Amino acid sequence: MGGTPRTEEPPMHAQIVLFDGFDPLDVIAPFEVLAAGSDAVGGELVVELVTAEGPRAVVSGTRGLTLTATARLDPAKPGYVLVPGVSGPVVGDPDEGVATIPVLLARFGETDAVPLVREALRNPAVTVATVCGGSLALAMAGLIENRHAVTHVLGMEVLAATGVHTVSARVVDDGELISAAGVTSGLDLGLHILEREFGPRVAHAVETLFEYERRGTVWRDAGREPIDV
Repeated sequence: MGGTPRTEEPPMHAQIVLFDGFDPLDVIAPFEVLAAGSDAVGGELVVELVTAEGPRAVVSGTRGLTLTATARLDPAKPGYVLVPGVSGPVVGDPDEGVATIPVLLARFGETDAVPLVREALRNPAVTVATVCGGSLALAMAGLIENRHAVTHVLGMEVLAATGVHTVSARVVDDGELISAAGVTSGLDLGLHILEREFGPRVAHAVETLFEYERRGTVWRDAGREPIDV
């Protein structure tokens, strides 16, 4: 029989970016939620750990905990690129060799991940997402100026100083950029992505599996402006 051959759409990808000093919970929380969501939709979502350099073991900032990336970050793959924050000391003198959280975030800006994330931000088929200090890492690298975003409560002033419009919400959805607040908000981010892509029943199924309910209202730049009271 004639006719046009059926072509299948490429799978959606969720690429979680690892880099030296990353915060493990920023990675594992959304990874598990998205992996469970993938199971719930028959594998339509490919969830993978990636680096700018390709497959390698990556040491986190928490007591040497190491995760292994299985692929190179590809900004052409449709779906999501998720950037975590870092784990390390809050206080200390960088001049004395103390790799504080601000130092680790600044180091991200010197990695090969930055041009790849920049490409992802320019790709209409990709949404870039961040957890905790991930938005600060992107902001300090000059990637999200004039966008709406959130980060850990301790970094909100720094985020604003980079030219980002800060929003005090658990999850901020600014279109092709989604950000989540502190480390545990990676759960909320993952569930929001599932609802956004596959609907509330899939997100609810994963909530039920994890015995966790999302917190807060996802902020979007839509609707009426509230009157200050």
